[in-house]
Amino acid sequence: MSDAYNVLVLCTGNSARSLIVETLIRELGADAGFAAYSAGSMPKGEPHPVALQVLATNGHDTSGLSSKSWDVYARDDAPEMNLVITVCGNAAGEVCPIWPGHPLQVHWGVPDPAAIEGDGALVAFETAYRSLRMRVEQLVALDLKGMSTDEVRTALQEIHATVPGAED
Repeated sequence: MSDAYNVLVLCTGNSARSLIVETLIRELGADAGFAAYSAGSMPKGEPHPVALQVLATNGHDTSGLSSKSWDVYARDDAPEMNLVITVCGNAAGEVCPIWPGHPLQVHWGVPDPAAIEGDGALVAFETAYRSLRMRVEQLVALDLKGMSTDEVRTALQEIHATVPGAED
């Protein structure tokens, strides 16, 4: 296994929230040794355009983002994950593949901005972005390699519980 702390972010469609978290971990956690991936159980096939817009507006690189199946990360040749984060209730409740390495799994539910259409869509995406960014900033500040599995689980659950915009 590499020295990177590999994080897989899951959501059913892998078009919005999971791509936002993947981007945030990849960019904010790079210096702390994080590597980020995302996938979905029923991927939409392409990133949501408003998710890309909000990421770009906030200065993030959106090149290379894609909506893909979680099966990609269940294969023998996939990177071994240290942590799997679900960001939607549907993905949290689904039977996930058996991930190589049996990583820690936590749920950071955030309301689906893609469910909002029309004038409220941009506000919904911006709200989700801010909420997820606060979580990721706290995640990448943790010394995960120096913590036990139980300590990591507790810290990640506390992050979710204390950041505005959480849902189960």
